[in-house]
Amino acid sequence: MADATTGFPAAALSTRTSALHRLARRRSSIAFAMCIPLFALILGMVVYPFFYSIYLSMLSRDMSRFIGLFNYEYLLTSETFHLVIFQSCLFAVTAVFFKAVIGFILAHVMHNIHGRDQRVWRGLLLVPWVIPPALSTLGWWWMISGSYSAINWILVHLGIKAVPWLALTGWARFWVIVVNVWFGAPFFMIMYLATLKSVPDQLYEAAAIDGATGLQKIRYISLPLLQNVISITVLFSLIVTFANFDIVEILTAGAPANTTQVFATYAFQVGIGAGNIPMGSAVSLFIFPILAIFAIFILRGVNRRSREAM
Repeated sequence: MADATTGFPAAALSTRTSALHRLARRRSSIAFAMCIPLFALILGMVVYPFFYSIYLSMLSRDMSRFIGLFNYEYLLTSETFHLVIFQSCLFAVTAVFFKAVIGFILAHVMHNIHGRDQRVWRGLLLVPWVIPPALSTLGWWWMISGSYSAINWILVHLGIKAVPWLALTGWARFWVIVVNVWFGAPFFMIMYLATLKSVPDQLYEAAAIDGATGLQKIRYISLPLLQNVISITVLFSLIVTFANFDIVEILTAGAPANTTQVFATYAFQVGIGAGNIPMGSAVSLFIFPILAIFAIFILRGVNRRSREAM
């Protein structure tokens, strides 16, 4: 008997459907099997170290006794760790803010450059992001460290006294942030530029006909369309910046007097330098609740805007 909608015999249609189900099950099984190495990698490199670090943070310094939350209680009463929390938040929030602003400006400049010139400038602006951070940080260190750095050499020849840039708290914090912004701003630029490419030109043309200025186009067209991309990019950059190690370690190693220490460098100093691995694990785990708070607020805003757009 033929099916009324397709005209094919019912038996043939049933056979075809079962064959499609078997093919779908086979493909999903193959896809799952191909993902097993990735799951194993995540389990071995992320999940297991995370829970093992929680276990380590509850041991004594010689790792022979279980002491519960004592390491966390000690850190919360430590003035040095209070300074680390302040510096980490100052470093991450300030650097991400300027990376987002500079990246936004550069993306709009690149968007208004057409043809071969855009490709050339885009390639040049991506160079800081492509160069390994440790290598580029060494270049910055050569320019600003000590009495014989490149910048101080110029100042001395201009009759200005040399400045110990990395020995003064304010300047040391300033340069750590500058190097991070220099390295990370191109990432924001390329993310924003990719989104701007998908915005229809008709929106800007209609705004121009209505007499909108450049700033009004950015405020009423670009910003609303880039909000979710900005939020996700900021969240990703916050995670990376909070966990930053190489820039601070190479430039200052936490000096002067631990005023440029961030979570990663202080955890390394305590855990590896001082040999207190449980305390170092406790320091590193303090990043998690801070990032969780940022993630909750940022993702909540993304979800709200997505629901409103539907």
